[in-house]
Amino acid sequence: MDRFADRTDAGTRLAGPVARLGLADPVVLALPRGGVPVAAPVADRLGAPLDLVMVRKIGTPGNPELAAGAVVDGAAPQTVFNDDILRSLGLSAEDFAEAVARELKVIEERRATYLAGREPVALAGRNVIVVDDGIATGATVKATLKALRGQGVASLTLAVPAAPKDTLAVLTPMVDHLICLQTPEPFYAVGQAYARFGQTSDAEVVALLTG
Repeated sequence: MDRFADRTDAGTRLAGPVARLGLADPVVLALPRGGVPVAAPVADRLGAPLDLVMVRKIGTPGNPELAAGAVVDGAAPQTVFNDDILRSLGLSAEDFAEAVARELKVIEERRATYLAGREPVALAGRNVIVVDDGIATGATVKATLKALRGQGVASLTLAVPAAPKDTLAVLTPMVDHLICLQTPEPFYAVGQAYARFGQTSDAEVVALLTG
């Protein structure tokens, strides 16, 4: 397998296939932190605005690791719930109002850190391209895509350097276009597709978004 040198190399290679889609009025959304250095070359190639899409898991009472849903930021933040989990617990979306507000506060703080309080790019009617450095289980990306559909986007494209085939099969019906450069088998972790896969720092994210 021809591994990516680093996230910037992956983004540079990803930019060509995304550009060939010929999407009008595109917006590139990166999942921080690792998705930002991948998304930056894509946004540069398209001449598109680069923004963040941040998602926070909403845990269940007594078991915060079990996701009842997720909240995704944006000009109109969206909350997506797992109906099966809610039914099994005998709970409704309204029971999580405080948790949603708490996670939105975290998102607000992180957006302030990364973008100095800049308002999210309006997505309604735009062709939105979601970029991450790779996908493993796809749970976070799935919540993100569901929420973005609720913001009136013209189309959704998911573009990633690497992901397992079974995860892509689940995500494909949720988007208009899906671009994935590599599907390693067996798939152990996103990092196996990279020669260098260190943690992306907050400072790097800020530099890429403001540079």
